[in-house]
Amino acid sequence: MGYLWFIIPPFLLSLYAQWRVKSAFSSMSQVPTSITGAEAARRMLDASGLHSVPIELVPGELSDHYDPRSKVVRLSSSVYNDRSMAAVGVACHEVGHALQDANGYAPLVIRNLAVPAASLGSGAGIYLLMFGVLFSMPGLLWAGIALFSAVVFFQLINLPVEFNASSRAKQQLVALGMVSDNDVYYVSRVLNAAALTYVAATLQAVMTLLFYLLQAMARRD
Repeated sequence: MGYLWFIIPPFLLSLYAQWRVKSAFSSMSQVPTSITGAEAARRMLDASGLHSVPIELVPGELSDHYDPRSKVVRLSSSVYNDRSMAAVGVACHEVGHALQDANGYAPLVIRNLAVPAASLGSGAGIYLLMFGVLFSMPGLLWAGIALFSAVVFFQLINLPVEFNASSRAKQQLVALGMVSDNDVYYVSRVLNAAALTYVAATLQAVMTLLFYLLQAMARRD
């Protein structure tokens, strides 16, 4: 029951954030633009000298991302082909990550380096935490805490990465004349909603670690 008090608030925030993203994207998809998401992304990449970074169409809903290993921007069909504020905002947010990568943006570099440890922490770390509590094995519990700390670190460093990508997107959209100063509000609605999902994920990771840390300290006492 104690665990529920730690995990329910961020879980509810996560559900609300997901609803906000879908609602904002659906609403801003009704606000038209003269260019598609793919065209906006291409203009932003070219204006920054990233002519060699390709833009690929990928399946899925809101599956848009920038792949730093392949140096490619991948956009879902609802973003790639659509002429709306939602599509342009999401597409240019992903280009923001490409700009970070090209400029050696420190938080992005650190985040990419933390991926293997975070993957291990979200997999093996969780099992060690649960088994450590279940079978009252402090060694397992502390090992799980150490591994899951990598997940928390990843989520914390991810926040400035995502916020900065959105900031770059909005600045470039206005600077390149793709969106007016007045219309950037529509783009912000989508990107701000998306930012809430990262905040929720970070809070969930922090609260999970805090719960198990308190469990470990109680068993030590």
